[in-house]
Amino acid sequence: MQPSSQTRTGLVFGLAAYGMWGLLPLYWHLLESTPAAETLAHRMVWSLPTAVAILVLLRRWGWIRPLLKEPRRIGLLFLAASVISVNWGLFIWAVANDRVIEASLGYFINPLVSIAFGVLLLRERLRRTQWLAVAIGVLAVVVLSVGYGQLPWLSIVLAFSFATYGLLKKRVQLDGVESFSTETAMQFLPALGVLLYLGSRGEATFATDGPAHALLLACTGIATALPLIFFGAAAVRLPLSTIGLLQYMAPAFMFVLGLLVFHEPMPAERWAGFGLVWAALVLLTWDALRHAHRGRAELRARAAEAAATAAAGQASSEATTESITARQ
Repeated sequence: MQPSSQTRTGLVFGLAAYGMWGLLPLYWHLLESTPAAETLAHRMVWSLPTAVAILVLLRRWGWIRPLLKEPRRIGLLFLAASVISVNWGLFIWAVANDRVIEASLGYFINPLVSIAFGVLLLRERLRRTQWLAVAIGVLAVVVLSVGYGQLPWLSIVLAFSFATYGLLKKRVQLDGVESFSTETAMQFLPALGVLLYLGSRGEATFATDGPAHALLLACTGIATALPLIFFGAAAVRLPLSTIGLLQYMAPAFMFVLGLLVFHEPMPAERWAGFGLVWAALVLLTWDALRHAHRGRAELRARAAEAAATAAAGQASSEATTESITARQ
């Protein structure tokens, strides 16, 4: 059981992490004069010095040499860096093209995609409620496809790329700061090449749109790293069930921003599709909480049974000792 102070601290970190992720569209919107490819390249380039600064502050260097001796983990980290690059780039593009609501849908359906990956790739077994939630999620995609006149490809690619990223991170088994540092190191040179190419063609905005704009681009590394650090701090202090509930904050914030701040359209068929997704997530959350409660109850029952068995054994031992003493 986590102490209440630890839980409170974990909640603060968790709210900060998912709140920042949910509000990131506001940040990318400030950079709308910069093409998405350049913004993404700056995000990658400035993330590396941010990661190095974090490692210096934490004095965490011992993991690098052992990692270099494991080519399989390095390969998985390279794949993770590639997949998250696609995710970052599409999300920045979505904000620049007034598709924040569609992007939020991708992160809403991400848990459903993760469950599908668990079944297809990890041979996990689903409970009946989980199957129902996945079926409702598929129906939601059908409804939205009819409404859009095509598959909501942006939402689907965002969901699948982030779910793939999570699956790769699960296989790598590397802490957040170390993983973030390795991935940004892999992204750095290609991203720097993109910026140099744009600069040589006179298409870069870093030095042409004023110092405030340049500062915003330079701070993209901090905007990327801070929520990851806060998330890591929350993950070690909170149970997974709480983390699972908090993860819906980010797409909820994105949805509200798209609807009320960026004034994106929300026709009836889109409301219907989102309603189905939200129903699926409610089912998943209810099932997860019920399963967690049942697991805790079983643990308590086993602990009580073990304590009763130990007490009975102790009583029997004491009775035997008293009997022997009486005979003597």
